[in-house]
Amino acid sequence: MRKLHRGKVLGWRWRRNPLRRHSDVVEAWMVLVVWTVAAVGAVAAGVIGARIADGVVEQARAGRHPVTAVLVRTVPGSGRDVVTGFTGDRVRATVRWTDATGTVRTGPTDVRSTAKPGSTVTAWTDGRDRLVPAPMNPAEATTRVVLVGTGAALTAGLTVLGAGALARLRIQRRATERWGAEWERVGRQWGHTTG
Repeated sequence: MRKLHRGKVLGWRWRRNPLRRHSDVVEAWMVLVVWTVAAVGAVAAGVIGARIADGVVEQARAGRHPVTAVLVRTVPGSGRDVVTGFTGDRVRATVRWTDATGTVRTGPTDVRSTAKPGSTVTAWTDGRDRLVPAPMNPAEATTRVVLVGTGAALTAGLTVLGAGALARLRIQRRATERWGAEWERVGRQWGHTTG
């Protein structure tokens, strides 16, 4: 007995065929449009997201100014992660610095764990002379921009593809219901014998 070989015909929804339904053509166009919109939308969302993230990083970087400070004291054990026990190269410390008006201030910031009390360290302040974390280095900034852009692109693309899949499911369900109604009407005639 010969085995029946069933091949998949590419583009069958586009070809003229007496068995092709209107819903097949609609579904073919919908797949084409959804994939095009998903690709273009993902690229656009990724670029926009990356530009916004880059602007935020640059704005944060521009609002921070380095000041020379004197290390007053470090907080013991602040460089150790409570969960993992890992000791980092930065510890929490109290520093003293002079602001733009000449006022001596003290406050908490992160310093290298090798710094000793009385040594000079670099601290970062904002426009109101408050201590803030150090700005991101270029590698961290690039990583953040790439991750935000990639996340925006994936979110946009997957949202469009998901909406397209739901629409296709609805079209297929309606086509199946129509096919069932036609079968109910025509199938009864096949069961009768004519005499």
